[in-house]
Amino acid sequence: MADSTAHPDEPVPTVVADGVDIVYRVNGASAGRGSATAALSRIMRRGPVEKASGTRLVHAVKNVSFVAYKGEAIGLIGTNGSGKSTLLKAVAGLLPVEHGRIYTDGQPSLLGVNAALMGDLTGERNVHLGGLAMGMSREQIRARYQEIVDFSGINDKGDFISLPMRTYSSGMGSRLRFSIAAAKDHDVLLIDEALATGDARFQARSADRIREMRAHAGTVFLVSHSNGTIRDTCQRVLWLERGELRMDGPTDEVMREYEKFTNVGRKAA
Repeated sequence: MADSTAHPDEPVPTVVADGVDIVYRVNGASAGRGSATAALSRIMRRGPVEKASGTRLVHAVKNVSFVAYKGEAIGLIGTNGSGKSTLLKAVAGLLPVEHGRIYTDGQPSLLGVNAALMGDLTGERNVHLGGLAMGMSREQIRARYQEIVDFSGINDKGDFISLPMRTYSSGMGSRLRFSIAAAKDHDVLLIDEALATGDARFQARSADRIREMRAHAGTVFLVSHSNGTIRDTCQRVLWLERGELRMDGPTDEVMREYEKFTNVGRKAA
């Protein structure tokens, strides 16, 4: 997608979202108080819901447009159910777009807390499989293996890397996933709450690594409910609310308005 005739000083776009709508189709939804039904209800509150032939159409993202450039770290913020993770999955090509288009230059890589590593395999084996899945060679994985383990910190209190991942806490698992993904420079790296469960030292290392990836002309998108993490990591923020892009701009400016909004919401509640 990159224009080979562009001036070297001009910013190079890596992701273009043009009037993107994303719609979930939910069949046979019924009222209730179980966790799954409660989650569905939160999704429903994002916007208007249409019914067609017994199918509910949930408009999760509505007419969102933006351009991301090489070297940017972009935060995605918004209250629960605002469409942040949905938009990230669409950029990664994991969800279809109902209307509009998403264009990417390079291969987007989605890293989330629920990224699929195999619970019955050891952490060591998952490091090798995860590296291969990202396109690294076996030689590259071997060369970076110890760096990945040390970065994750999961061996700080024992030899956990040799244990099955199902024995890990959620924080240990998410730290290892980020460490595997961070071992490679990505064209576009999409991070969905993967840093939320790390301690302060891990979060600082992660922020440093994200800055390194930006320096290598990558683009990073970060979904986080931690305002501090967004401020420390991103120089630009997209604020989604009820599926709509409410604001797009410099981090301090957008976060100031977002915090006013959330503080008013808390007082009203």
